[in-house]
Amino acid sequence: MCYNCGCGVSDDDMGKGKISEGGASLTDDDFKILAEKWGMSEEEAKQNVLDLLKKVLAK
Repeated sequence: MCYNCGCGVSDDDMGKGKISEGGASLTDDDFKILAEKWGMSEEEAKQNVLDLLKKVLAK
């Protein structure tokens, strides 16, 4: 969940459920599912998100 709460534990949904299962926590499992559906690696998916976030936050 650290992707949206800042806890630093990227595979823990902190009891709020994974986004891919209708919850509110973005976890490594969610990135894995997204990457598979887009035909890319998990690392590529995360890098794409990081690149976009840098652009959005720079505004």
